[in-house]
Amino acid sequence: MNICVFCSAADLDDRYVTPARRFAELIGKGGHALVWGGSDTGLMKVMADGVQEAGGKLIGISVEFLAHKARAGADEMVVTKDLAERKAEMLARADAIVIMVGGTGTLDEATEILELRKHGLHSKPVVLLNTAGFYDGLHQQFRRMEDEGFLPLPLTDLVFFAADGVGALAYLEEKAGFRG
Repeated sequence: MNICVFCSAADLDDRYVTPARRFAELIGKGGHALVWGGSDTGLMKVMADGVQEAGGKLIGISVEFLAHKARAGADEMVVTKDLAERKAEMLARADAIVIMVGGTGTLDEATEILELRKHGLHSKPVVLLNTAGFYDGLHQQFRRMEDEGFLPLPLTDLVFFAADGVGALAYLEEKAGFRG
C-alpha cells in the first residue's frame, strides 16, 4: 500500500520524533511505501529514514522551490512546479493518507484532502495521527462542525483520529483492504 504522509519538515521534540520513528518502522516492515513531501529535513527525514531502514519504498514528491532539500537515495523523486501540483501528485499516488503533526503547510494539506473527500473526489482512507494530543483542538472543532450541520457526512466517514501509529496502520489496512 502507498501511504501518503503529510508532516512537518521542522526539527521537533522527541515527543513527536519517537512516535514518528515507530510509525515509519511499521510502514516499512509492513511492506508499504511512503509517499511524502520528499524533504530530507525534520520529521519528513525521520519518516523517510525509518521507512527505508525497515525495508519500505520511498516515493518523494518535492516542489521546485524546495528541490534543494530533496532526499537523495529515494526510490523515486518527482519535482512539481508548485504546492498545488505537489498535493495532487501525492494524492494520486496514495492508497491512503496520514496527517501527522505539522504547521500551516500540513494544515493546508489536511484541509484540502478532507475537502476533496467530503465532496467525493476521492475515497481513500484518511487518518489524523494525534500524537501527544496535537490535534485534540481540531478534533473538537470537527465534532462541533458535525453537531451544527457543517459536514454533509458523518465525521467518522471523513477522517479517523488515531492515538498512535499502530492504530493508524491497522485502520488503513482494514479500510484499504490490504494486509502486509
